[in-house]
Amino acid sequence: MAYAYIALTIIGAWVLAFANAPLTVWLLIVALALGVVTVSQASLSVPLAIAWVVLLVIGAIFAVPPVRRRLISDRLYPRFRKVVPPMSSTEREALEAGTVWWEGELFGGRPHWKRLLSVPPPKLTPEERAFLDGPVEELCRLVDDWDITHVRRDLPPEVWAFLKRHRFFGMIIPKRYDGLEFSALAHSEVVMKLASRSVTAAVTVMVPNSLGPAELLLHYGTDAQKDYYLPRLARGEEIPCFALTGPEAGSDASAMPDYGIVARGQFEGREVIGIRLTWEKRYITLGPVATVLGLAFKLYDPERLLGGEVERGITLALIPTTTPGVVIGERHNPLDIPFQNGPNSGRDVFVPLEWIIGGKDYIGQGWRMLVERLAVGRGISLPALSTGSGKLASRATGAYARVRRQFKVPIGRFEGVEEVLARIAGQTYLMDAARTLTVAGIDLGEQPAVVSAIVKYHLTERMRLVVNDAMDIQGGSGICLGPRNFMGRGYQGLPISITVEGANILTRSLIIYGQGAIRCHPYLFKEVQAVASADTERGRVDFDRALFGHIGFFISRFARALWLSLTGGRLAFIAVRGPARRYAGQLHRLSAAFAFASELAIATLGGSLKRREKLSGRLADALSLLYLGSAAVKRFEDHGRPAEDLPLLAWACEDTIYRTEQALVGLLRNFPSRLVAAIARLVIFPFGPRARPPSDRLGADVGRLLLAPSAARDRLTAGIFVPGDRESAVGRIEHALPLVVAAESIERKLQGVGEGEGVLNPDAVLEAARAQGLISEEEANLVREARIARRAVIMVDAFAPSQF
Repeated sequence: MAYAYIALTIIGAWVLAFANAPLTVWLLIVALALGVVTVSQASLSVPLAIAWVVLLVIGAIFAVPPVRRRLISDRLYPRFRKVVPPMSSTEREALEAGTVWWEGELFGGRPHWKRLLSVPPPKLTPEERAFLDGPVEELCRLVDDWDITHVRRDLPPEVWAFLKRHRFFGMIIPKRYDGLEFSALAHSEVVMKLASRSVTAAVTVMVPNSLGPAELLLHYGTDAQKDYYLPRLARGEEIPCFALTGPEAGSDASAMPDYGIVARGQFEGREVIGIRLTWEKRYITLGPVATVLGLAFKLYDPERLLGGEVERGITLALIPTTTPGVVIGERHNPLDIPFQNGPNSGRDVFVPLEWIIGGKDYIGQGWRMLVERLAVGRGISLPALSTGSGKLASRATGAYARVRRQFKVPIGRFEGVEEVLARIAGQTYLMDAARTLTVAGIDLGEQPAVVSAIVKYHLTERMRLVVNDAMDIQGGSGICLGPRNFMGRGYQGLPISITVEGANILTRSLIIYGQGAIRCHPYLFKEVQAVASADTERGRVDFDRALFGHIGFFISRFARALWLSLTGGRLAFIAVRGPARRYAGQLHRLSAAFAFASELAIATLGGSLKRREKLSGRLADALSLLYLGSAAVKRFEDHGRPAEDLPLLAWACEDTIYRTEQALVGLLRNFPSRLVAAIARLVIFPFGPRARPPSDRLGADVGRLLLAPSAARDRLTAGIFVPGDRESAVGRIEHALPLVVAAESIERKLQGVGEGEGVLNPDAVLEAARAQGLISEEEANLVREARIARRAVIMVDAFAPSQF
């Protein structure tokens, strides 16, 4: 009987820990169990009496907040204040920006899959679909990327006029201000489609609709600012840019030397209180052609003309570029991708206070405004551009691998090329899944700061992998620039996406986990806020609640991680059914493993984890991969579980699951405390790492999807520009692929025809085969047409010396 009680106690404790039950529930359950035992015995035994005493003591200490505070938390409070590193105002504002969404559930180790699957798949409105099928399609046909990049070094005037006439710069602006008022999905789809045709055109469109004056005015502008600027921006009468980065301050905005001094001055013939601005900025997209300049600077009020403090903080203003003293510099050359980009500066430029975005109420709020809106724009534009490149590579390079032959065999049939094609398709599937899940969240009202950093980093990095792989397959046709080369300019521009809107190295090592740990953890930010505040009664009460909530959370993460690791995630309670369930179960297991590893890292390293960027980078990888993997499951479910897409789902999930495990293995292998690492390894990997990368057989199934027209190929590459002509490079490939596929079975009949008879000319072989009745005249003509189409695809551009 005693053993049964012990077993039941252990099971009960495990269930309570797994469910993260409150301490009061623990005490009530234990008290109930002791009560049953007490009633069942004739007399109160010494061990049972001791158990009751221990229960009462524990209850008094831990369940009565005043006692708990006096004995524990009030003693720990000053120690925590010494350990927790101080936060600058810019750090605090960055941490408080945006919302926590699905990444919070993954971070906590208890993702609710039903909640994820209930997120409606994003859909375009009829108006948005008409815009994509109409003006966007027409713009893609109008654009000649070789003319833009090699000849003009700019968009031609008719393209600029087209963009303005059809309000491409006003996609995010409401209709009441003459904008298009598109959803995040539509914004993403437009950029993705343009990116598959011209990076220059895509960047030109995406920047005014991302972090820029329109976005800031919409959320913070005064009514007068909105009424004046938004219609003009929507109609293209004003071309905006936003100047944030300078020579001395990139990712560290708090270090910007650009400043404004509150002073009296003359404006439009009258004396007003305004700001004298001095700044130097660079890398400003659309800067060379901008008519209105958004500017970030530090504001000072040495004469206290506004009252209050002298240092007023980072502030944003909107300045017409015709303002006296504004200097619009010459153009940068971003790796021969000639979108308008350049420096600007100003010295002692006087502007009225009314030009501050949001007016006087938003003085000193600039950094918060930027990080709040950057979270949205960063989650749309660059992921869309990256996915467009991946889809282009999947469709066009996959077709090229079927059309191009070596040793009388399509190069896509070689296992080495097949392996690369699988990576291209699998990574593109992941990119598109993450893109659509993110814009779905944004359209639901989320401002996912951590997710936007995840998709910015991982989708641009995957674009780099995919484009590099495509270049390897393209071979000589990829490295010879010209109108026939559809990958060369994208390859040149890869580092641009990696660099802008938060350099990827810092995004991975500092932002994803550094911001994610604070924002996504249910108690950590509360603890930091409590110890960062003044030493008050309120602060101590908040610290006590957060601390003991955190302790319970830690115990629960331990129980969940161990149970799911022991069972391989097979017994996880998840709402996913069908083929995707096995992958959702593994992601569920790894979410719990990540949460426990993260708890150990926070508990043992504390504030120093912020400086251990290699460790935080691995934690960032694990969290990011969990997001990408769950996005792949969500995509498969949203598409109705198509059987043809199952290889893509399997490759994407097996790759992310394997890489997540490897990130955690790397974390434990390099963890400073070997004892803690050993404990974590026993909990997370009791039987060792179990995931494997996608198999060769699976890779073959995925690679073959790109080699022939199919519904799966069309779904994977949906949304890019597919020319219907034979003049463009992609159009020629699209024309050749079905012909080559259809001709292959005929060409097999030609094997051996003319051998030993001196018949070498391909046309003569066709005639001989027709004469022998092996093929019909129609079949001979199909083979001829396929050969002409193949020849048109594999040709590369050559130029006269005078053209260089």
